[in-house]
Amino acid sequence: MRGRSDGGKKKPVIVLVCVASVVLVFVYLFFGSSNHKASAIEYGRKLGLSGDDDDDSTKKDDTSSNSFYVEDLGNGFTPRSFPVCDDRYSELIPCLDRNLIYQMRLKLDLSLMEHYERHCPPPERRFNCLIPPPPGYKIPIKWPKSRDEVWKVNIPHTHLAHEKSDQNWMVVKGEKINFPGGGTHFHYGADKYIASMANMLNFPNNVLNNGGRLRTFLDVGCGVASFGGYLLASEIMTMSLAPNDVHQNQIQFALERGIPAYLGVLGTKRLPYPSRSFELAHCSRCRIDWLQRDGILLLELDRVLRPGGYFAYSSPEAYAQDEEDLRIWREMSALVGRMCWTIAAKRNQTVIWQKPLTNDCYLGREPGTQPPLCNSDSDPDAVYGVNMEACITQYSDHDHKTKGSGLAPWPARLSSPPPRLADFGYSIDMFEKDTETWRQRVDTYWDLLSPKIQSDTVRNIMDMKANMGSFAAALKEKDVWVMNVVPEDGPNTLKLIYDRGLMGAVHSWCEAFSTYPRTYDLLHAWDIISDIKKRGCSAEDLLLEMDRILRPSGFILIRDKQSVVDLVKKYLKALHWEAVETKTASESDQDSDNVILIVQKKLWLTSESLRDLE
Repeated sequence: MRGRSDGGKKKPVIVLVCVASVVLVFVYLFFGSSNHKASAIEYGRKLGLSGDDDDDSTKKDDTSSNSFYVEDLGNGFTPRSFPVCDDRYSELIPCLDRNLIYQMRLKLDLSLMEHYERHCPPPERRFNCLIPPPPGYKIPIKWPKSRDEVWKVNIPHTHLAHEKSDQNWMVVKGEKINFPGGGTHFHYGADKYIASMANMLNFPNNVLNNGGRLRTFLDVGCGVASFGGYLLASEIMTMSLAPNDVHQNQIQFALERGIPAYLGVLGTKRLPYPSRSFELAHCSRCRIDWLQRDGILLLELDRVLRPGGYFAYSSPEAYAQDEEDLRIWREMSALVGRMCWTIAAKRNQTVIWQKPLTNDCYLGREPGTQPPLCNSDSDPDAVYGVNMEACITQYSDHDHKTKGSGLAPWPARLSSPPPRLADFGYSIDMFEKDTETWRQRVDTYWDLLSPKIQSDTVRNIMDMKANMGSFAAALKEKDVWVMNVVPEDGPNTLKLIYDRGLMGAVHSWCEAFSTYPRTYDLLHAWDIISDIKKRGCSAEDLLLEMDRILRPSGFILIRDKQSVVDLVKKYLKALHWEAVETKTASESDQDSDNVILIVQKKLWLTSESLRDLE
């Protein structure tokens, strides 16, 4: 960790000298071998992942990959290598690190799940080192096979296979972990469960997308995300959400499988999604107390559901007959009734409630009815670090008059101007130009990447500054999904992205993202490094964060000023990245002063990993 001082009394000089000598000997014996570095990069080379044969980083020198060196190139100091974090940090999520909570003695209310919410380290406690892959790490299995199987060495955690063995979450088979598609309330497969829900709602052909009218879903307490994974066949995008709780690594499994997922919890802060984002929210035995704090968690779901949206709830309370389950069912039914939800369907273990299409029911309630309506000055789209409110969010005048969101069915909604464009003063012409601009840019990107990738090389993509989502829209014909990130200090255009049938989250890139290491195949960084430097945040920290979340052999598309590209190039060797292509933006492009730099992350292993392989 950087810049931390633990204080303490001064030691006698002789003791300090002895201790320092022992430490130096240990570091030399364990890390000092240049063969260790060469072997790690050589291992990647054997897999065809480490770059050109003349890369100097594979040659013997006196530099350990586990120590920090700099060299003077005449224009300032350039790092030759970053330290490597201890192997125990191979799954580090800096802002969701339980050890940090203990070390900083944060006073959190465990009953409110505050310990599962984001708590980022202060600058002096940030990790200034590279996150190592686990021993024996392999390049992930490609989509669509990855939906059903992953390498066990990549996520060496099998406790869920034993704990949920009767529910078919996952099964260990040799070197792989298989996912039969089961869940706590759908032992016989997510596909059958999904078809049953569509049948309950009388949707054509038992397909839950209802002719493209249902596109964006939220799965709360998603397990290993089989529900969201099987919905992809119906062209439904699901944000699978779960905390890093007793079912550890469930989101890591989801992302390794190539299924959209995010680490989050219904605690005290709003979810990082704008109002009216999802057509359906789902909870299958998610063990959430929906009645707590005047129903504040249900009201948070209500905030993010669209007019006419559904909440599918599979839980014992929906069908069991014991006294406690009946009590919960009665109180929950009364609560959602006061929220103006109605039962759309109920069968066996599942009930599906529907949210009203207009404000009529809200305005017709008796005075003093709880929960109250939110104040008119409360912004339902302000989400980053904002506390939840136990109130009902009314619809805009547009949605009330339209009796819904006014969105076209999928896939037409991807290219249709979103109704909420007017919230930003954007015109239809601006939207259409933005869509066409990014179509051309993405074509250029793929031309530049073509020597390095095949049709299944990338699956999980992140757009770090998504604006209106046109980068993701341009990738529609490719078998990928995109996490569209909207910086919290700019226009909250994430609602336009959800209106297009895409998904993402609000985030500040001065902090670490809520995901496990090695979860994205490609990052798109458009002006994001310039932006955080203007805010006084560290470009070095951001590069380390990008390395953390990028899979070995993954790519980064940097589109930024020449000075930023030059800065990144200084760090390539230290980060074990290699430059694939550098290109100046087209003169006809509105960003003609920008430069495109494409880099690839090499696969490298620590000495401990190599010993395990041997």
